[in-house]
Amino acid sequence: EESLIKRAIEKQYLNVSLVNFRKHGHGKHLQVDDTPYGGGPGMVLRIEPIAQTLKEQKEFHRSSGRETHTILVTPQGRPFSQEKARELSRKKAVLTLICGRYEGFDERLRSLVDEEISGGDFICMGGEVITMTMIETISRLVPDVLGNQESAVHESFTQPMLEFPQYTRPASFEGMEVPEELKSGNHKIIAQWREEQALERTKNRRPDLLQCKTKS
Repeated sequence: EESLIKRAIEKQYLNVSLVNFRKHGHGKHLQVDDTPYGGGPGMVLRIEPIAQTLKEQKEFHRSSGRETHTILVTPQGRPFSQEKARELSRKKAVLTLICGRYEGFDERLRSLVDEEISGGDFICMGGEVITMTMIETISRLVPDVLGNQESAVHESFTQPMLEFPQYTRPASFEGMEVPEELKSGNHKIIAQWREEQALERTKNRRPDLLQCKTKS
């Protein structure tokens, strides 16, 4: 109840809503999944309930003069990244994220979305956790959501490097000292130290980020 997203919603910086496509399920039990054609384990989400829900959402938002941008959250999509989050946070359209369960979606659903995004090269029981991660990552880039917008500027992945090490009081703890550069009060020295540390940390932990920077 004290989350930044909740406060942002209350202050109308953004709006997050949950839409259940089960209301358009098949038959008296409102079934939204079925066995796969050709056989195999598990169940596949049917296309009709999701398609009908998407249609309603588009019509609802268009009546208010807003377009929608529909994202299918799937392991087969392009990997989600800070860069993608930044791109999506700048869109004027309403973002619609579809997450599923079971063995996946009816393939024909792909024709109804604008793009497909993956949380990474791993499999979850459903797309809910990945979708919530995407919502939080995108939301914190919306202006005024963070108390101090500079917080989002110096983080890992904002630039093609990991974030520099951070310290707070006490200055000494069990023989571990805060670097003298950070206590110098000299902004130029502090900035240089942080840049050097960020570069060194990236080289050691995520050299692939530096390779991407070189290619770009």
